[in-house]
Amino acid sequence: MSALAETRTAAVQFCPACGCETVQQFLYSKNGCAILRCNSCGLGRTEASNFDPETYYTGDYFSGQHADGYADYLGAEAVLRREFAGIVETLRDHHRSGTLLDVGCAYGFFLQEAKRYYDVAGIELADDAVQHARRNGLNVVRGIADAPTLSQFGRQDIITLLDVIEHVPDPHETLSVCAGKLNPGGLLLLTTGDFGSHVARMTGKGWRLMTPPQHLWFFTRASMEKLAAALGLQLIAFDHPWKVVPLSLIVFQLRRMVGLPTNVRPGGSAIGLPVNLFDAMRVVMRKPL
Repeated sequence: MSALAETRTAAVQFCPACGCETVQQFLYSKNGCAILRCNSCGLGRTEASNFDPETYYTGDYFSGQHADGYADYLGAEAVLRREFAGIVETLRDHHRSGTLLDVGCAYGFFLQEAKRYYDVAGIELADDAVQHARRNGLNVVRGIADAPTLSQFGRQDIITLLDVIEHVPDPHETLSVCAGKLNPGGLLLLTTGDFGSHVARMTGKGWRLMTPPQHLWFFTRASMEKLAAALGLQLIAFDHPWKVVPLSLIVFQLRRMVGLPTNVRPGGSAIGLPVNLFDAMRVVMRKPL
């Protein structure tokens, strides 16, 4: 654990949302990681060492073998696609057609829904998920959202990062590269946890999305507004939407939160329940014309 965690104090560090050095307040330790919060914008961060995304985000992450992953992603396809269809409709309120790139597209279920209206492509790190998407006819490349990977695609009208931005090493860099690929008037849609929500503040280190080291960042509305401004984007929508969630994932997360084993796959993957704890945000940014 870092010296900062041991001394339980604050330090001045660079905040990727504020774009400058700010006071970072130590909050608590979780899973051997120190959790800090920017005193200016509220952005939370994980101090993690020796975390390798290449070996972590594999098929095991999507099949209940990681306590902070998914219970049965493939088995929940029907439920997930219902949820993703709703996100597509939200996008069509702002941009009804064009090109769409999904960063962190997993097995391609969102792309399957979006391709009804858009020319779609995806980026995914987990090789098992990439191969599944390709077998189903989708244009998906393996990699992360960096400049070399995005250079394989043309300009985009829409780029989506669904529960992805909290995993990347540098959110400003990732979003900057994505914004650079947008056409004028293009959209950047993100979903992630809301670290400033009542639930997150009340539950603290027990928050359901407080799962370091795979969650490296914990965003607030203020941090999103600062990121948008720094990227030259207009934040045009912010809300806490209801989600259709597989019952298997709900049971899986509850077992993890109360300390029960999670290596037994729960049933209910084909059952979707509407859920909203108002602790997950959806943000839409637009590149000016």
